[in-house]
Amino acid sequence: MKHDEMCEKKSKEFRIMDREPLFRRKTAIAYKTEEKTVLRGYDLSELAEEDYSFCDAMFILFQGRIPTAEEEKMLKYEMGEFMEHSMSPSAASAISVIAGRPNLPAAVAASIMTFGGVHGPGAAHGYMLNKYIERARVEGKTLDEMAKVLVDEYLDAGEPVMGMGQPQHREGDPRAEPTHLKQEELEIDGVYLEFQRAVEKHFHARRKREGKSFVGVNVVGAGNTALMDIGFSPNAAWCIGSVSRGYSCAAHALYNMKRGRAWAASKNEPMVQMLDLSMIQYIGPKDRETPSQEERQEYAKKQKESGEYKKWVI
Repeated sequence: MKHDEMCEKKSKEFRIMDREPLFRRKTAIAYKTEEKTVLRGYDLSELAEEDYSFCDAMFILFQGRIPTAEEEKMLKYEMGEFMEHSMSPSAASAISVIAGRPNLPAAVAASIMTFGGVHGPGAAHGYMLNKYIERARVEGKTLDEMAKVLVDEYLDAGEPVMGMGQPQHREGDPRAEPTHLKQEELEIDGVYLEFQRAVEKHFHARRKREGKSFVGVNVVGAGNTALMDIGFSPNAAWCIGSVSRGYSCAAHALYNMKRGRAWAASKNEPMVQMLDLSMIQYIGPKDRETPSQEERQEYAKKQKESGEYKKWVI
């Protein structure tokens, strides 16, 4: 190649590398300057200074608006009750991965990646509700009538009705019905709760007719219903559930990193089914009553002064 041609080629390559990006990135979520970080138009530091909570910020993040007090309470309730579920595929994954002693976020990422069709949060239940509620509108049916259609179509096809049943809570998920009741208490029971209740009614009736055992609503069915009634999309609900349970899985990983042994599976420890609840020995704090909000300040002060909590800090 001649000298002039080489110079022209290098000049062209430089111009290509130095050009403005072909596609400018756009975001409607947040921006930052040297002075502030702005979330959906709100200065994040100002939100914190004005005593808006983590759940308020989560609401603003996904919906771009400040929630009412009732909406914030519902989101706080759902995130709180969903955060921990003891030994489950996600917790077991976090424990297994941290046994190899990678960086801690690797174990948290692995745990969240277990969330699928039968474990953890999900969007499919929400899409099911949206699909059949829209069908009710188009076909001129009541929500109760369409709920029966949903149950019959799923069960006739041999498919499980999403949002029903939990393998570790055979008598009914203890988190689910209280979520429905909390919605009603906060008076944010909308079209989704009405439809979900109807689905449960027809589901139970059909199983009873067929002589089958009781299968209750699970926390995903109840939780998605609540989140959608306060404006979250199915995918947003999926993300929120992943964030909530991610904290728990991080704690399981951190506990085993700090208190357990690396490469725990050895000739001294038999290979067992990690999810068998009968084989899990809980050695944490004994059961204790939850203080009311009125008692909280004094309770927390005494708890901190006693110092007993320190042996559980991870």
